[in-house]
Amino acid sequence: MTLRSIADQLGLHVSTVSRVLNGPAEDGARAASGDTAERIRSLAAELGYQPDPHGSGLRTGRSRLIGVLVPRVSDLVLATIYEGIDEAAGERGLTTIAANSLDDEANRRARTKTLLARRVDGLIFGDARLDDGFLDRLAADGVRFVLANRRSGHHPSVTPDDRLGGRLAAEHLLGLGHTEVAVIAGLPFASTGADRTAGFVDHYRDHGIHIPDTRVLHSPFDTAGGRAAADELLRSADRPTAIFAVNDFAAIGALGAARDHGLRVGTDIAIMGYNDTPLAAELPIPLTSVAVPMREIGRRSLELLIRLMADEKAESQRLPPTLTPRASTCAAKVTGR
Repeated sequence: MTLRSIADQLGLHVSTVSRVLNGPAEDGARAASGDTAERIRSLAAELGYQPDPHGSGLRTGRSRLIGVLVPRVSDLVLATIYEGIDEAAGERGLTTIAANSLDDEANRRARTKTLLARRVDGLIFGDARLDDGFLDRLAADGVRFVLANRRSGHHPSVTPDDRLGGRLAAEHLLGLGHTEVAVIAGLPFASTGADRTAGFVDHYRDHGIHIPDTRVLHSPFDTAGGRAAADELLRSADRPTAIFAVNDFAAIGALGAARDHGLRVGTDIAIMGYNDTPLAAELPIPLTSVAVPMREIGRRSLELLIRLMADEKAESQRLPPTLTPRASTCAAKVTGR
């Protein structure tokens, strides 16, 4: 079914039909009266007409495609953020294309090149690095993009207030009497891990407690990384009484390591995570976690990109986290470990 066949059946010019069905609402209103526009839309629906996005893109210079690059769509946090992006895009007649970078620079460049070859109107990066020359070059080339979840330089972004989140975690554990604490800090180039760790360490320092570098271990944001880091911490002679993992899945890995060391989480040791994924509350020992509005981060990222594509001011946003205490964190024991 084509525009021409609809126009012929209604005795209208094809350009009139095109403006009503494919153009912005104001163009359709100018192209035809309300009754005529309704006749066009009714016949199009009856005949199953679908606009050709490629043809529309050639006419408008826009593909109405948004590229989204994340480390892994299989990651629950990133998947939820992507759902927010895709949901907001659909409400605006846009289509999203997601790609995995695996936090690998070569993959990232290749996937970005592929998305740009698809003529996306803009990009949302969920895999930004703190020192990100790649993004700097894209910006210099005029590519429209925003960052989601992670920040980098002065590029527009929507992130949790991760320093505040780290402070909330520290305030919680210090309030339970834990002075011998450790951090599973995530990947060193990701602002999420760096900012959450900095907020945590700063809060302890502000209360006169120094957390040594040996108790801040970097690891991937997954259960295997969390388990390996926690195992190293728990093997030390002066093992901590509490561990803050900057990601729920790393915290789950730490729960497994504690079990392997014969420790009862919530009794012998306190462990907490970050992001408050739905899984956190359903574990055998429910996990204390810092909650962030993941879906809202996605929605706002898309809205920020739309403003940027319209040459409007696009300022970075930081959304406030909240802490949800559960059974995995306990008061520090006065004597012994």
